[in-house]
Amino acid sequence: MDFTYIIQRSAKRRKLTITVERDRSIVVHAPEGTSDEKIQQVVESKRQWIYEKIGHPQKYQELPHAPGKETVSGESALYLGRQYRIEVIKTDANEIQFSQRFLIPAKLAKQAEALREWYIGKAKEKIVPRVMHHAHQLGVDVAMVKIVDNRYRWGSCTVNDNVNFNWRLIKAPMFVIDYVIVHELAHLIESNHTPRFWNIVRAQTPKMEKAKAWLKENGQLLEEVI
Repeated sequence: MDFTYIIQRSAKRRKLTITVERDRSIVVHAPEGTSDEKIQQVVESKRQWIYEKIGHPQKYQELPHAPGKETVSGESALYLGRQYRIEVIKTDANEIQFSQRFLIPAKLAKQAEALREWYIGKAKEKIVPRVMHHAHQLGVDVAMVKIVDNRYRWGSCTVNDNVNFNWRLIKAPMFVIDYVIVHELAHLIESNHTPRFWNIVRAQTPKMEKAKAWLKENGQLLEEVI
């Protein structure tokens, strides 16, 4: 076997699954007590699938890393697919305001987490209702929706019908967010990337190809704090 993988065992997990993260790392999620030999057998049986995932051009294309920015007046930050100007203002307010630009209290400007927390709040406000909308349209039941901090995955679903979405998605256009949501929900119907799976996603998100292209071109920009 000419690749390495990380094993994560959990007492709550009932089924062994393999994920290939966006940094090409391979993670095996296994029920507690699963032997190394059993895991190796499963990984070996999935060798071709793993190679396909590692080489997936949409998911792993190398992109130039965007330069880091600071929360200073004149800079800009990405939100729902558009760049908006940052203005640092003197105010007694303790939170960031948004009105076609980011108004950041001076006392928060040097706190790297301030804008991140704003993004997370907006992700919960806008992404969760979209998940429920698409779940209704697809006729699937979702146990729980979580906004998570997972740098290398845009979304995931669990064996318990929970779905998780990366807070960084809130920087993408809504048609891209919809695509990622439907992609994960479709896994509740069809677990693998079969022709049926892609037909489900395409039917629910007509801009699927445009969304995949946007992520291919701009995915790394979403991973910047600003």
